[in-house]
Amino acid sequence: MNAKSLLATEEKATLLVVDDTPENLTVLGELLQSADYRVRVANSGRSALRIAVSDPKPDLILLDVMMPDMDGYAVLVCLREDSRTRDIPVIFVTALDTAVSEHHGLESGAVDYITKPLRPLIVLARVRTQLELKRARDWLRDQNAFLEAEIARRMAENQLVQDISIHALARLAETRDPETGNHLRRTQEYVRILAMALQEHPGFAPFLTDRNIQLLAKSAPLHDIGKVGIPDHILLKPGKLDPDEWKIMQTHARIGREAIEHAESDAEQRVEFLVLAKEIAHYHHERWDGSGYPEGLAGDAIPIPARLMALADVFDALITRRVYKPPMPSDQARNIIAAESGRHFDPNVVEAFLASFGQFMAVAERYSDDEKALRAKLDRVEGRVESLRA
Repeated sequence: MNAKSLLATEEKATLLVVDDTPENLTVLGELLQSADYRVRVANSGRSALRIAVSDPKPDLILLDVMMPDMDGYAVLVCLREDSRTRDIPVIFVTALDTAVSEHHGLESGAVDYITKPLRPLIVLARVRTQLELKRARDWLRDQNAFLEAEIARRMAENQLVQDISIHALARLAETRDPETGNHLRRTQEYVRILAMALQEHPGFAPFLTDRNIQLLAKSAPLHDIGKVGIPDHILLKPGKLDPDEWKIMQTHARIGREAIEHAESDAEQRVEFLVLAKEIAHYHHERWDGSGYPEGLAGDAIPIPARLMALADVFDALITRRVYKPPMPSDQARNIIAAESGRHFDPNVVEAFLASFGQFMAVAERYSDDEKALRAKLDRVEGRVESLRA
């Protein structure tokens, strides 16, 4: 339905006529009623303001300028300040017929200016024009609201699909890894906590915007996606890796980066979270003192997302059960992290961790591993290990 046909289906409009002279109210009211409009009247500015917010609300107000106590200009100011009435068009009706008066009226926010003595055909034409314009504006506003709601719905749907896809990819790696799915959720929340704790820090604030924190949390589950490329006999080995095996294990950082790069190249446009996911996957095993891998980066050369992920990943590895070790008490894990400040971890990130330790523990408890599911997974892993030995 177009705007023109929509206008034709509208019910009769309600007009509010405001004038302190009873004769003027009668003349204008009868003229408008004869044109099949619903007419309400007010004989003062204050009365007009009360009527304007009551039902049926006026679609258009014809407002006298020269009234005692509260003139038309003051009434218009009040109408525009009230969210309930600010969109009601107002036509000034006045005996002030100078160009200066008309200009002042229009500058004040009136949509039109009719001078007395009234000419019926002019009044009806002006009223009809302003009502049509209002209905067209209302129709466009409703269409815009519908379109905005539809865009928001589709964006939310796309966001959900994207999030599900991320977790599906991350869980693909998890199916081959002795770590659990809740590791992904925990480390995701740890990264979010660290980012929010550092948001006001001068060295982190330019990067840790609200938007980037959201993207960081979205990217975190992909930190070990490269493990899909590591052979089972290395990935699942319960004991210490020999130097050759460790060299192969380290390639998961490069494999993860390359996998995300391929995903980027397939996209028709830049995908923000993949940029951060690539940094996390590639650099989260770098160490603050430069002794990490794959590039041996040190200090601030390590991207911020990777610095946050490094601590989150290690802390979760310490406090949870793995195929090769039991869980460590949380206080002991906290002390190990603190001791690695300036060696493994950025000292500022460690400080944020210590300040937020209670939040870390709340996340660890909320997303703790189900013992039955964990035991089942460990049994499957051990079964795969046994088959490799055979």
